[in-house]
Amino acid sequence: MIRGIPAGRSTEFRNLIGERYPVWNVAPAGSADYRLTMKPTELLALKADTVERSIRTIENRVNALGLTEPVIQQHGRADAEYEILVQLPGVDDPARVKEIIGTAAVLEICDVKGGPFATMEEVYTKHGGVLPLNTKVVRQGARGGGAESWYLLGRVPVVTGRDLRNARPGRDEFAKWETSFTLTQDAARRFARFTEANIGNPLAVVLDNQIRSVATIQARIEDSGRITGLGGEQEASDLSLVLRAGSLPAKIEYLEERTVGPSLGADSIREGFTAGVVGLLAVVAVMLVYYRKSGANAVIALVLNAIILIAALSYFGAVLTLPGIAGIILTIGMAVDSNVLIFERIREELRAGKAIVAAVDTGFSRAFLTIIDTHVTTIVSCAFLFMFGTGPVKGFAVTLVIGLVANVFTAVFVSKTMFDWSLSRDRELTYLSI
Repeated sequence: MIRGIPAGRSTEFRNLIGERYPVWNVAPAGSADYRLTMKPTELLALKADTVERSIRTIENRVNALGLTEPVIQQHGRADAEYEILVQLPGVDDPARVKEIIGTAAVLEICDVKGGPFATMEEVYTKHGGVLPLNTKVVRQGARGGGAESWYLLGRVPVVTGRDLRNARPGRDEFAKWETSFTLTQDAARRFARFTEANIGNPLAVVLDNQIRSVATIQARIEDSGRITGLGGEQEASDLSLVLRAGSLPAKIEYLEERTVGPSLGADSIREGFTAGVVGLLAVVAVMLVYYRKSGANAVIALVLNAIILIAALSYFGAVLTLPGIAGIILTIGMAVDSNVLIFERIREELRAGKAIVAAVDTGFSRAFLTIIDTHVTTIVSCAFLFMFGTGPVKGFAVTLVIGLVANVFTAVFVSKTMFDWSLSRDRELTYLSI
């Protein structure tokens, strides 16, 4: 609403709005008042952009939690109220996830113009009922059993959450939890100039329009800062997560929540387990039939590879999902492929007339470079998948990398040790079952 436009300048006012603010419609609301409303097409575009940005932000936050195969997509009709559907399988603490998703995480670092004050009225009383130009009043919650307080801050922040490069939890010199953050190069230069010119003045860290800490600038500060007064490790970790993921463009309201138990997937789990066992037995049978006793060597290395992989996933608290299972299956395939490379190389050396011990040593040494080459190129591909992929893709990449590292150990060193042990028992061996 714009009030007090003289009747003789209404045409000039309409022309000004049409030239500088073409997305708004002007409608009279009285003799000298006008109401501005956004054009329907622009409003729809704004809503669509807000939903898209909210989905990207929620995806970043959910993927950082390490959840398995999240589904985040627009829900409902395009011409109705915009809704976002979030499906999170394997969540143990829905309340924490909801809090992380719904946190606005708007970070501002502002210069302090005055305070602390006991009440908001005290701020206005001190300034004659009118706040100074380009200032605002922000509350600081009660800390350490004390009362809440109010500060007069600059309206334009020195740096904001958009200037953050990274954020991580940690402990301060008193072993209390905090969240430290680093700024981008451009923001660091601006922050350095400001702190150098305001040494001795207070500075406030504001999160979601509430002051989290107020500190005095002791020296020039460039690219780092910290948020203190946090409740514990979980709060510090969650705060660093939402700061890294970025702030939401609009407030989120939860409309519905459903929880589905795991009983619906029992048949799928049983069938998946059966398929995995059948596939593994088929691989074992082929290796034993084609490579005879040496195939038993490959089977032992394959079983050890699977044990190491599952142990590592258990240590990291991972949950097996379809992408993770795909990574395990691909790992088994590459483990068998490594043994095939070694065994075929040994066969070539035996056909060339070399002694058994020399053929085994040469087969392992020459196949080793090929195995390293294939594994390194695959790990590089997994690195790109982890850097640019979503949650399920990252899970596939992590599972595959762990399996590849374990495979180099089992297919080369463990298998070679078993061959050496077998050959050392019979130094006059004239035949190798391979």
